[in-house]
Amino acid sequence: MHKAIVFLTSVIIILFLTISDGEHFLARGESFLGLFRMEDTRFSDTSFESRQIADTVYVTEDRSFACGFVPELKTYAPNLSIVSAHASVILDVDSGNVLYEKNANEERQIASLTKLFTATIVMERVKNLDELVTIDEEAVYAEGTRIGCPRSGFCNSVRLKVGEKISVKNLLKAALMNSANDSAIALGKHIGKTQAGFANIMNARAKELGLEHSHFCTPSGLELDGREAECYSSALDMAKITVHALSFPEIWEIMRIEKDFIASSDGVYEHEIFNTNKLLGQLPNLVGTKTGFTPLAGYSLLAVATDESRSHRVVAVLLDDPNRWQSIRSMFDWSFQSVSWR
Repeated sequence: MHKAIVFLTSVIIILFLTISDGEHFLARGESFLGLFRMEDTRFSDTSFESRQIADTVYVTEDRSFACGFVPELKTYAPNLSIVSAHASVILDVDSGNVLYEKNANEERQIASLTKLFTATIVMERVKNLDELVTIDEEAVYAEGTRIGCPRSGFCNSVRLKVGEKISVKNLLKAALMNSANDSAIALGKHIGKTQAGFANIMNARAKELGLEHSHFCTPSGLELDGREAECYSSALDMAKITVHALSFPEIWEIMRIEKDFIASSDGVYEHEIFNTNKLLGQLPNLVGTKTGFTPLAGYSLLAVATDESRSHRVVAVLLDDPNRWQSIRSMFDWSFQSVSWR
């Protein structure tokens, strides 16, 4: 009789726990029956949270974590001083670390250094570089350096013609090698319809790239008459643009061409273009350069070079430096003698 009472009582308790899912018997916040479940289902909420953390992608602005190498100044490394430049900066490409700077965020006119940003946007937006561009009067009658006119007021070969059709790639060569304003204007209008339209694209892209000290007015870098103060960038922003431009090898292949002939699509016109880079053939590890000059901007220059192992690249930018070619040599010499990557 006693065993029968114990058996019936046990059956009743088990039925009650099953029906109520054990909610009346809690242990550390979970039901009594949960103690008999598998670990991964018992702590289902905690497990979900853990998976979320494991799946989280950690994003950092410090690129040195991504590249694995961090530049360090060597013990007893000499100080660098580029006294002839109004603004200058040296940037390590892979880590994004500034190795040297002087007035790097100062907003100044940058003249034709602008054409590197123009070329970068062309590369981003034009899929086929054989695409044809029709030359208009605004491009042909641009001021300053043009195709056929290596210096302002000095023309010694065939210029672009109104109505001429020429490929995007040929115009990129003229803009990057010869710093031709007519080519940059034609490219900008091909994409933005007008120079102002392309400038809007440039400024929107600058904002996306986090450039805080830049405002572009034209695809060529020529300042707007009476509105010169609206057209500016900084040495550091130009260094960042240069790092971004390294994503497009075609740009740097063009920059290493010393001389070339480009032709209209029908072959009627052939134009001779030269590279303004005075360091071609003199610095074996030079990746490329872009020059810039207007009376307001002064002589400016940006360049990229690698160390002897070709494992590490640095960008050097000079704004308003009458000794720009010698200064850029000094900046690269200092970088690869005074800095080690670990």
